[in-house]
Amino acid sequence: MQIVAPADLIFLLLETANSPMHVAGLNIYSPPANVAATFVADLLADWRRHDRALPPFNQRAVQHMGVWCWEEDRKFALDQHIRHLQLPEPACMDDLTALVARLHSEPLDRQRSLWQACIIEGLPGGRFATYIKIHHALVDGVSGARMIAQNLCQSPDEQKAPFWAYEFPAPAAASSAAASRSEQLLHEISSAVHAGQEIIPGMLSGIWDILRPAHPETGEVLPLQAPPTPLNVAIGNTRSFAAQPYSLERLHNLGHACGATVNDIALAMCAGALRQYLMTHHSLPRRSLVAMVPVSLHEAGSAEGNQIGLLLAKLATNIADPRKRLQAILQSTRSAKQHLQSMTRLEKWSYIAPIAALAAPLMFTGEARRHPLFNVIVSNVPGPGVTLYLNGARLEEVYPVSIPTDYVNLNITLTGYGDVLGFGYIACGQALPDARCLVDYTNQALVELEYAVLGKPLAAPGATAAGRTAKKTGGRRAPGRKPATGSR
Repeated sequence: MQIVAPADLIFLLLETANSPMHVAGLNIYSPPANVAATFVADLLADWRRHDRALPPFNQRAVQHMGVWCWEEDRKFALDQHIRHLQLPEPACMDDLTALVARLHSEPLDRQRSLWQACIIEGLPGGRFATYIKIHHALVDGVSGARMIAQNLCQSPDEQKAPFWAYEFPAPAAASSAAASRSEQLLHEISSAVHAGQEIIPGMLSGIWDILRPAHPETGEVLPLQAPPTPLNVAIGNTRSFAAQPYSLERLHNLGHACGATVNDIALAMCAGALRQYLMTHHSLPRRSLVAMVPVSLHEAGSAEGNQIGLLLAKLATNIADPRKRLQAILQSTRSAKQHLQSMTRLEKWSYIAPIAALAAPLMFTGEARRHPLFNVIVSNVPGPGVTLYLNGARLEEVYPVSIPTDYVNLNITLTGYGDVLGFGYIACGQALPDARCLVDYTNQALVELEYAVLGKPLAAPGATAAGRTAKKTGGRRAPGRKPATGSR
C-alpha cells in the first residue's frame, strides 16, 4: 500500500460526476494487409490472454483512516477494463469522434483500477482505433503518452504485451542500489530541508502574482485577468470532441518566417479559432482571452506521476489582424517563459498551490463564471518521432483527449507523431455542443496567418496532413445513423 502523492490526490478530490478527471489517447491504426479481416479479433484475443495487470494498472484508490492510498485490486478482472466497439457502417471520422465524446463523459469506476482500453472497429479502409483512458491521479498526460508509446514497437515484426501487463523500464532513481536505513533517513531529511527552501519561494511568488498589478507593456498575464465567456461556466455531464492533423513542416515553415516556434503558431491558430467562434456567437470579449499552458516538469529517469507547472499567456483575441495577434502572443509567451525559467523545478511546482487555493472558493461560489482564472487550456504533449506498430498494425494518427473542467469548458491538446501535429479538442457538450466547428475555424486561422505572414497559403485550401482534409474530418454524420455498438 502506498499513500497517494499530493499532486496526484488533487485529481481524486476534484473529480465529480460532471467532471471526470481522466485523460485519454485516441490512436488510429492500419492493419497488416494479409490479415486485415481477422486482425482486430486476433488483437482482442491477445489482449484477453494477458489477464494479469502489473503496477500501477492493478491498483485502486482507497481511503484508510481518512488517507488516500493505492492498494492492489485483489478482485481485478480484465473484462471490466477492456471493451470492443463497432462503428456504424459506412463510418466516418465524425462517428469516431462522437463515440469518443460519449466514452470520455463516463467516469472510471472508483471500485476498480482506474483505466479502460477500447478497440473500435469500422473505420474506412479496414482501419481501427484504440481509445485508452487513465485517471489523471495515476499518470499525467505526458507520462501516459510516454507509457503508451513505449508499449508500441518500431518494427511490424515485433510484439509486446499490452500496456497493463508490460513491465516498463524502472526510473533510474528507483533502479539504483538501496542504501542503508540510516543513509536513507539522512537523505530524506536533507531532501525535505532543500525542498522547503525551494517550495516556500515558489508559493510566495504565486501569492505575489495574485496580488500585484500586471505590467501590460511586457505582455505578462496574471491570475484573474481573464474575461468571462460562454466557455467559462459550470460544466455539464456531456462532452463534444474533434480531432485534426496538421503538417509539422507547414507549421515549422510558417514559424521560421516570423521568428516563432511551432507551439507559438499552434497557440495563434487556437486564438484565431476562438476569436471566430466567439464572434459568430456574438460573445467576443473586449479583453484578450487567457490560455493556461501546462509545462511538464519531468526529468530524465524521474518516476511517473503528476509533475506539472503552468504558464499563462494572452491569446490576443481582441486583435483583428492575424500577424499583430501572433506578435502579441509571442510577447506574452516569452514573458511567461522568462518568469518560469527564473524558478527552480520545485518552485515551478509550488507556484501553482496559491493559484489552486484561489480557484477553490471561486468555483464553489460560482464567482469563477465572472472571474475565471483563465479561459482555455492549451497544451502540447510530446509524442513519438518514429513510426510505431501495434502487433504489426501501423499507427497512423494520434490524438490526445484531455480534461475540460468547471469554468474552463474547453481543453485543446496537441501531440506530435512523425511529421504530423494532432489537435484534440475536448469540450463540455452543453457549452460547446459541436467541437468540430473549431476544426473549421482553426483551418481558417492557419490560412489567414499564412496570408498575413507569407502572402499565400502553404497548402491547398482545406488540406491538413496525412492525406486528410478538413471536409473529411469535419463532415457531419448522416441523419438517422445508429450509434456505435459493442461489448466489454
